[in-house]
Amino acid sequence: MPVRHILAIDQGTTSTRAIVFDSSGRPVASAQKELPQIFPKPGWVEHDPEEIWSATVEVCRGALAKAKLCARDLAGIGITNQRETTVVWDRATGKPIHNAIVWQDRRTADRCAALKKEGHEKLFTDRTGLLLDPYFSGTKIAWILDHVGGARAAADKGALAAGTIECFLLWRLTGGKIHASDATNASRSLLLDIRKGTWDSELMKILGVPASLLPRVVDCSGELGVATEDILGAPVPILGMAGDQQAATVGQACIKPGMVKATYGTGCFALLNTGSIAMHSRHRLLTTIAYQIDGRRTYALEGSIFIAGAAVQWLRDGLKLIEKSSDVEKVAASAKDGHGVYMVPAFVGLGAPHWDPEARAAILGLTRDSGPGEIAAATLDSVCYQTRDLLEAMRGDGAQIDEVRVDGGMVVNDPLMQRLADTTGTPVERPEVTETTALGAAFLAGLKAGLWPSLEALSKTWVLDRAFRPAEDSASRDRRYAGWKDAVRRVRSS
Repeated sequence: MPVRHILAIDQGTTSTRAIVFDSSGRPVASAQKELPQIFPKPGWVEHDPEEIWSATVEVCRGALAKAKLCARDLAGIGITNQRETTVVWDRATGKPIHNAIVWQDRRTADRCAALKKEGHEKLFTDRTGLLLDPYFSGTKIAWILDHVGGARAAADKGALAAGTIECFLLWRLTGGKIHASDATNASRSLLLDIRKGTWDSELMKILGVPASLLPRVVDCSGELGVATEDILGAPVPILGMAGDQQAATVGQACIKPGMVKATYGTGCFALLNTGSIAMHSRHRLLTTIAYQIDGRRTYALEGSIFIAGAAVQWLRDGLKLIEKSSDVEKVAASAKDGHGVYMVPAFVGLGAPHWDPEARAAILGLTRDSGPGEIAAATLDSVCYQTRDLLEAMRGDGAQIDEVRVDGGMVVNDPLMQRLADTTGTPVERPEVTETTALGAAFLAGLKAGLWPSLEALSKTWVLDRAFRPAEDSASRDRRYAGWKDAVRRVRSS
């Protein structure tokens, strides 16, 4: 019998999942484990890398068991991950020397501000497509070297390895044999020249990150390593890797220039495929690598929203406004029409197109008759407004956007998806398989395994579940959006 299944590891910000997909791209079985968040100081966010590793092994074994499959039934493993979250570990022991610093963490804001003041941002943007912001992994690596005793000396001797989560998992899965990062994750480091696809020595020197720390940069689909027998019961080839947003782009079959996908999880990330052209944005979007296959890079413009689903979690855990996240839809439905309440979820600053790490969250427009319904509705609306910010920026850079393909945990909420279409004035398309991040990792692995002959063949597996078309008149949506822009101005740090 031919081997027709792929195991996708989806290591996210709030949970670790494994999903078994069959050769038609359908999920067969899955397992998931929540990932505790560590908040050492205001604006700091960490994860325990050992917890990530143990959860990864547990969910992989769990998903296989639920699928009633064994390791020998797998054609390969695909890995996708929360991007920018950074780990530094000892090459001899494989042990991390510090907790992982999460992408949301803002501790290097002062360092980024100093680099900007020194006039370095244009160089970084020209080479990496990124802005100098604590979001990215380069300054996180430097922070660990500067704040863990003996770390910089050990790094200079070549005793340490650094990488993002996919890199750390690949190292562990292969028993420490492979230290590699795929091009999409590497492109989020402030250290990669995205046009050459190689680490940039000048940028490494400015940030203080020695070359000996960094992984080899590899394709998103290829023979990346082999998971050792002790993990799943037999060796399994690792054939695909991509950062979560780029994996979702592949999973949504956004393989032609002009196609847009938006993923709604902890944050929201919209990617516009720009093909072989690494476009420079005039509206503070990021230029990034969408995927790299056979050494050829496809690029994207990306808008990054730091807080989307995490705002609903705050309603649940911070305000205790709802008991479980899925309750938010019912509470929001009780909001009065035209309530005028705006929630700007700048808990860890504002991402694109503002890039203001010092902005902080606020709820504005409250009156005596405002209540839980209005606050819940404003929280969901903030996701829609932030998405419009990104689409407006993309259109300002010359993109013609006919529709947006959406995925992630929040898109099961039909009223929210209709509100998104109304707020952006753009049709919103939800696929049958909404686990597109894991699906993209499976696709990339399956390409190398021969389950699918090409990216074009993958696009034929994409099936529409429902399309949401704008029903609100443009004057109403623009009036609401003007209120949002005013609310954002009020929370900006400058």
